[in-house]
Amino acid sequence: MAEQRYQAVLAVISDGESVTEVAARFEVRRQTVHEWLAKYEAGGLEGLADRSHRPKGCPHQMASVVEVAVLELRRAHPSWGPRRLHYELAKRELVPEGQLPSESAVYRCLVRHGLIAPGGRRARDEHWRRWERGRPNELWQMDTVGGFLLADGTKAKALTGVDDHSRFCVSAFLMSREGSRRVCEGLALAMRTHGVPEEVLTDNGKVFTGRFNRPVVEVLFDRILRENGVKHRLTQPRSPTTTGKVERFHRALRTEFDTARVFPSLRAAQAELDEWVRYYNTERPHQAIGMIVPAERFEQRPRGATEEESLPVQLSGLLADSADRSGPDWVARRAGGNGAVCVNWQQVCLGVAAAGRNIDVHLTDRVMQFWDGAELLKTVERRDPGPVRKRRASIPGSRSKQRSKLKTSVRDQPK
Repeated sequence: MAEQRYQAVLAVISDGESVTEVAARFEVRRQTVHEWLAKYEAGGLEGLADRSHRPKGCPHQMASVVEVAVLELRRAHPSWGPRRLHYELAKRELVPEGQLPSESAVYRCLVRHGLIAPGGRRARDEHWRRWERGRPNELWQMDTVGGFLLADGTKAKALTGVDDHSRFCVSAFLMSREGSRRVCEGLALAMRTHGVPEEVLTDNGKVFTGRFNRPVVEVLFDRILRENGVKHRLTQPRSPTTTGKVERFHRALRTEFDTARVFPSLRAAQAELDEWVRYYNTERPHQAIGMIVPAERFEQRPRGATEEESLPVQLSGLLADSADRSGPDWVARRAGGNGAVCVNWQQVCLGVAAAGRNIDVHLTDRVMQFWDGAELLKTVERRDPGPVRKRRASIPGSRSKQRSKLKTSVRDQPK
């Protein structure tokens, strides 16, 4: 092609042919012949060679300074996606005025540099029904999550709670054991701090409900909610999407707080977790509520739901270590070798771990709660609501004192 163009140029310059005649002979337009002449005069024979058709500029191409800002922000926060990066670029004014990229441009930038896989996320199931309560403290979603590794080799769990309307974290209470008493302490702390909700939604864990016990019993968590006028809602079995908001909070907790690291102690882990929860509630924008912080929505509570004006939380005196257990609704028993305890001819097995232990039994009209010190071992339905004849049976030391007063008719055997 360059040789043909050179011949056309020579025909005009050397042979004196007109541009019209040369254009007709080479079957091109007259304007094309004029372009060849201009390129020859500017660059000689090399100017007649084919050039790239790539445009000199692209109005929608991301500027290098903007691309660097996107990549640096992503490097500092690996868990942030295109939407969060776009939000932070605008909030922090990290790019020149008028050069803020769109969310799709940020996504393409991350794909170009291999930071995310294109099409890596699965499509959402459109049949999911998404819902949200209309005001704060109308519904809390609560659950437990583990994976907090401590320096002594043990693992801690956390009682977590999220307000359904605002996504405000109302509970992040660490426990060395997922026991009923510790879970209820976390619930009481949340209600004292953020007010008493109208409803609480949980899964069917044993610390939350006794609906799958045979017979069905009321656990301590249920009782505290009932005495505070809170309705307890339960998910259907194997339906984790019902508590999707608190499950999404667990995902942010694992990635942003980094639960995979080792914490020096339970107290140190709780202090770090409290600081992260403060950041989550007051500084971290939430995509599901229009990129505002959860505290901004949660502060829209009606008057009377603040900590100073909240209703007193009723705990039945069961969570205190120093609870008075000498009243008429308490009896004492010693568990047998198989861990069984008998109250009013109703035998209850507490497990081999309770064998030989001194057990305190709290009686109500409907249930019996078996306590080993400050730990609630079991709650069962009370079959006989009548009075208990032996309230202090098998109390430590009582049998030995009685035996010391009795005279035996059996002589000591010779050694």
